[in-house]
Amino acid sequence: MEHPENSSEYAGLQVNNGVEQPSIINPYLKRSRFRRRELTVSEMVEGIVKGDVTILSQAVTLIESVNPDHQQRAQEVIARCLPYSGNSVRIGISGVPGAGKSTSIDEFGIHLLKEKGGRLAVLAIDPSSERSKGSILGDKTRMEKLSVHPDSFIRPSPSAGSLGGVARKTRETIILCEAAGFDKIFVETVGVGQSETACHSMVDFFLLIQVAGTGDELQGIKRGIMEISDGIVINKCDGDNVDRCHMAATNFRNALHFFPMPESGWSPKVLCYSGFYGTGVKEVWDMIYEYFDFVKQNGYFDYRRNEQSKYWMYESINEHLRLNFYNNPLIQQQIPLAEQSVLQGQKTSFVAAADLLDLYFNELKK
Repeated sequence: MEHPENSSEYAGLQVNNGVEQPSIINPYLKRSRFRRRELTVSEMVEGIVKGDVTILSQAVTLIESVNPDHQQRAQEVIARCLPYSGNSVRIGISGVPGAGKSTSIDEFGIHLLKEKGGRLAVLAIDPSSERSKGSILGDKTRMEKLSVHPDSFIRPSPSAGSLGGVARKTRETIILCEAAGFDKIFVETVGVGQSETACHSMVDFFLLIQVAGTGDELQGIKRGIMEISDGIVINKCDGDNVDRCHMAATNFRNALHFFPMPESGWSPKVLCYSGFYGTGVKEVWDMIYEYFDFVKQNGYFDYRRNEQSKYWMYESINEHLRLNFYNNPLIQQQIPLAEQSVLQGQKTSFVAAADLLDLYFNELKK
């Protein structure tokens, strides 16, 4: 690059180009030395059963991958971990955004580990952006105590467009965590409101966290998520908000009287607590364990687990059919043409979809 200072107008002044800067990458670095060796299925299962959280994290990443090769290996890992699963307490935690789910989980988890011991896994689901498709995955930063506890494992996962407030592979992740020796599982949903049926179908106790004083009590009393809740707790019951919390609790109790009796025979309770100050947490756990004693005595606990297994069998069938349909080479060729015909008004959306399905099923018959 020529410097204007070197022109004849500035006699006696000369500016050099300077020393060429070396690359920031070490030329002697052998990248192959730092490539992580890919674990075999046997090594992965062995590490999970031993409770190695690093290998457990790799296995969860494997089952969340959409790569078909990864999916095949993931199914082998899940199948071999299945005999070691099923011996945990699974608790789903939901609530409106800002209700204090992450802070509450931090307090709930620490209290549980101190009182009952064992190991705790927290599966935190973060909503994915519809535009960028990305997730912050920052729930772990709000669980300051659990994130440094030696007996806890926190795994944030993106919802990736899945409905129901949970990630696409949360059910499989629960199996791996149980095989790794975690006897307590928390599933924190994205807090989407009334589409929490997927979380309800994979946990033993569904806890709904509400807040008072926001003018949203009517929204919380709506049917849907209230009907599937096994317990309702009102957070932020501290300071000047105590009276409003107790008033909201009364409203919720009155609303529950108008709902039909749950299949379990358990009448959901409404409690107040403060996740920030940790007050009322013991009473919440007393309610949860009272529920477990109740449903184990009347046989509903095992019945619910069996119903959940049946539900996820059908969900797996639906997912496999969907993936098989979209990965079919012929369908992949015809989908853009079908889109164009819909956009140009030649076909309705329903006719185009029916044509694609007919093409797919005719291809299977050949």
